[in-house]
Amino acid sequence: VQLQASGGGLVQAGGSLRLSCAASGRVNSIISMGWYRQAPGKQRELVAVIASDGNTGYADSVKGRFTISGDNAKNTVFLQMSSLKPDDTAVYYCNTVTTVPPFDYWGQGTQVTVSS
Repeated sequence: VQLQASGGGLVQAGGSLRLSCAASGRVNSIISMGWYRQAPGKQRELVAVIASDGNTGYADSVKGRFTISGDNAKNTVFLQMSSLKPDDTAVYYCNTVTTVPPFDYWGQGTQVTVSS
């Protein structure tokens, strides 16, 4: 599976951005897609995930501000980020988990910078 992420950028605090991640290849084996982020000097952390059945999960720090959604027809997942804070500044990575083979795939990171 290949993942192509896009949509990062620079935004002021309180603003919004939308990230997109398109999957290609063996997409029929995908069971979940999600977004992680890594800020300088910090560990990579889960931001949001959406399962193939539509169930979603969010980090506490983004609940109520971020929304993950998917377009199954286009094998694409979106992360709508609102009320952005400087603490949201990080490189955001798209991730997918497949069953056959059981594997974790990562897209290239996209930088999100929130200025105060």
